[in-house]
Parts: sequence; structure tokens; C-alpha cells
Amino acid sequence: MQEAAPHRHAAFTPGHSLSGKVALRTRPAAAVALWTAAALLTGAVVAGCEYKYDDGWRPALNDISAVPTGPGPDSGADQQDNDPVSGAALEAWLETVQLGPGLQVAHRGYGLLRAGEIRSEITAGIPPGTYVLALACRSKEAVTFSVSNDVHGLVHLSLICGSTRQNVIYLSRETVLTFRVEADSAANYAYRLTWL
Repeated sequence: MQEAAPHRHAAFTPGHSLSGKVALRTRPAAAVALWTAAALLTGAVVAGCEYKYDDGWRPALNDISAVPTGPGPDSGADQQDNDPVSGAALEAWLETVQLGPGLQVAHRGYGLLRAGEIRSEITAGIPPGTYVLALACRSKEAVTFSVSNDVHGLVHLSLICGSTRQNVIYLSRETVLTFRVEADSAANYAYRLTWL
């Protein structure tokens, strides 16, 4: 009979497995180092790139010819667009600023103010809900709009004429609202409260 070879104990050295391959714990460190090097190299390459997109609506930063230098030749027409109007022209203006009558209107007001005039209006009870308050004016100066209930001011702002402003208002119960409009110069004003 043959004698069995004596059992050998393998010597284990840190960093190596019994099979002679590199242990798994060194692989993540190598992967992190490789990933970091790749990220740094990619960052260096991309940093040299520049992306330009010209959609045509913005002037170039150094293009002085695109900067407005003063009132244009038709600035007189623009000034007349802010002059207050009455009658049929007022109705046409309301349609232009989209504050004319509509199907979901809870309350609406508009008119012509004299210089220094303050106009207030108190509504009937408005049912609870979420509303959009649209404000517009036509004047050479800003017009101040205030909307409040019996306890709180809901909106208070000076609107530069020529734009329409919309605010969302939530009423938790039936509420009586007070609308107040004032102007330092003659002005058209309009406000409309619609269900959202």
C-alpha cells in the first residue's frame, strides 16, 4: 500500500488568496482609483469644449448695435396707447386685455378714474372656492389695486400699466370683498374675478 502524502498546510499571506490570485478587497480600491482618473480626464477634456446656441432672440454680449439707444420713431404711438379712453374704445381695450365678460365671472369692474380719484366697490357675498383675480390698467403712471375681505387684505399692488396681472385667491367661506382702485393721473382700470 502506498502511504498517503502528508497533509500540507497552506501558508496564507495577506493580500493573496489560497489560489494565488489577488484578494477581493484590493479590487474596489483599484476600481475607485480607475474611476477617479477617468472622471478627472473626462472633466479636463470637456472643460475645453464650448457650446454655442443662437436662437436669434438675444443680442450677442458685445453687439452694441442691438442695444436700444432711446425712444424709437413710433414712440408717440406707444404713449397714446397708455392714454385713458372711454365709450367704445374702453370696451375694445377690455377685450384687448382679455377682461371682458366671460362665462365663469364671479365679479367684474372697470372704468375711468380722474387724477387723484379713489374708487371703492363692495361685492355681494361670493361663494367659497378658488378664483383668479385679473387686474389691468391704462395710464401714464401706475394704478394701485387693493382687494380685501372683512378681516384681511388679500391683494395690494401698484400695477405698471400696459400689462395684466393675475393672482389666485382662495375663499374658504362666502365672502364680501372690497375692491379699491386709485391713480395719481387719469387712468382706465379693470378687474375680473373668475372661478378657477
